[in-house]
Amino acid sequence: MCRNIRALFNFEPPATAAEIHAAALQYVRKISGFTRPSAANTREFDRAVAAVERASSRLLGSLVTAASARSREVEAARAHTRALRRFGP
Repeated sequence: MCRNIRALFNFEPPATAAEIHAAALQYVRKISGFTRPSAANTREFDRAVAAVERASSRLLGSLVTAASARSREVEAARAHTRALRRFGP
């Protein structure tokens, strides 16, 4: 599950709220072991996702770097090249 979490810092354009939410959801799914929580656990699961989302947004907003912003297209092409090397055409 967690291999779907991608780095979100230092991209142009910056990470969207949807991307941060998706990463928070994947993280909570991984540590809880639930893909979908039961009705009894839904409230706490959603609360945890919201907390991770807030912490992630705060972190991404406070980080600084001297490096130039990365391009999503270039990073996607690199990932595709790695996948071709690893799994073949």
